[in-house]
Amino acid sequence: MSFGERMKEMIDQGLAVSKDFAVKAGAKAQDLGERGILMLEIKQLENQAQKVLTRLGNEAYIAFTERDQNTIDRDAVEFRTFLEQLASLKETIEKKEAELKNRG
Repeated sequence: MSFGERMKEMIDQGLAVSKDFAVKAGAKAQDLGERGILMLEIKQLENQAQKVLTRLGNEAYIAFTERDQNTIDRDAVEFRTFLEQLASLKETIEKKEAELKNRG
């Protein structure tokens, strides 16, 4: 085998290895990107839940102080809405966390 043929063979092998590496690196980058997106979505959902909790607490405070109620009822419209929102957010967060764990 001539020097030129050996060089061509080495270049071809190098290109094949580079191509394989690029495909694997691309797949890994995509996976990391998808994990990052999931983590961001979870954080945003947690922030939404925190806001709903704050509004729920504020509504309870108003009920006790401004409306002079002694008790609150979770079936009352002003509370039920917040509780339903929290339940929905909790379910969505748990699904996203499970998806993130499965990608782990």
